[in-house]
Amino acid sequence: MLRKALTVLLLILVPAQAAAAVESILIRSRLDPNAIEITGIDVLFVYDGATASRIPAIKSAWYANRRSLTRELGEALDLVSTFVPQGFDSARPTLPERAAEAIRVLVFAEHEASETAPVDITEMSRVLIEIDPFGIRVYAE
Repeated sequence: MLRKALTVLLLILVPAQAAAAVESILIRSRLDPNAIEITGIDVLFVYDGATASRIPAIKSAWYANRRSLTRELGEALDLVSTFVPQGFDSARPTLPERAAEAIRVLVFAEHEASETAPVDITEMSRVLIEIDPFGIRVYAE
């Protein structure tokens, strides 16, 4: 009885952080397959609130600081980078083993305008990212 009461008390006093729903990501390029261009897509799996607050709010700041941030934040985030040639039908990046533990999952793309904010896909389980002439489009499959 006491054990059950303590368990209930802990569940009330120590709120669990929501885990990411992301189970799979599919990336497609809808750009002209005859052009010679490769688009980089970065998917960040962030595991704590302090780290989440350090992730830049726009694409240009992310790519300018990516190397130093990933080095400084170490185990507090996983970065999955995928490079997609124009017209490439699809790519399925491998998710980190602890992806379900992430509190936020964000997508940055090199093909976007410099002031573009990342797309938050934390709540999506099956994610489709399409690259088109205007940037990226992110959908729940």
